[in-house]
Amino acid sequence: MAAAAAEEASRQLSGLSDVSISDDIPVEGDISVPIGSSGADDEFSTLDEPVKETILRDLRAVGQKFVHVLYPKRSSALLRDWDLWGPLLLCVTLALLLQGGAADRDDQGGPQFAEVFVIIWFGSIIITLNSKLLGGNISFFQSLCVLGYCILPLTVAMVVCRIVLIGGSGTVSFAVRLAVVTASFGWSTFASTAFLADSQPPNRKALVVYPVFLFYFVIGWIILTFSPSQ
Repeated sequence: MAAAAAEEASRQLSGLSDVSISDDIPVEGDISVPIGSSGADDEFSTLDEPVKETILRDLRAVGQKFVHVLYPKRSSALLRDWDLWGPLLLCVTLALLLQGGAADRDDQGGPQFAEVFVIIWFGSIIITLNSKLLGGNISFFQSLCVLGYCILPLTVAMVVCRIVLIGGSGTVSFAVRLAVVTASFGWSTFASTAFLADSQPPNRKALVVYPVFLFYFVIGWIILTFSPSQ
């Protein structure tokens, strides 16, 4: 019986060799690879973009991030499109504004250009490592981007303080500078925590905010105690 079943199956399969497709039956379908599939990727290519347009596009992106810092809210804009151009610009500006102080003239250890760089970047790195060790789900450069951009209020405060100091360094001048630096310090701290809050474990946010508080407090103290050389 098994031999008969095998013979029947062999006979059915051998009949398939006689099946052919007539030339009159059209074969439909397209298996060619479309050459226009990479058009979407070409739109974002900057290899053929003029240098002027590239620079203007980057400047617009930096300006948009400055607006996010001035109007802080829970947003992923700084985290999604991070860059270090803005923090570098703010760091250089702040370092230049802190030059020419009385402490520099008297060799009292006033903040030099390189020292401002070390304080800002080393402090940002320490805060970032602390955030990562506490379980934060933010990348290293994203954290540097947020902390660097949030120096903007303190940089503006430094500009205001330099203008106020033109009129003298009396009690009224110190009161105005104290108010400006305090407001800028609070703004920088609030803006940075608004961007970094969602990336930290809920039960460890205080441990992340405290180093941020100290970081901007040190920068604010340097700005407040600055006095121009006579």
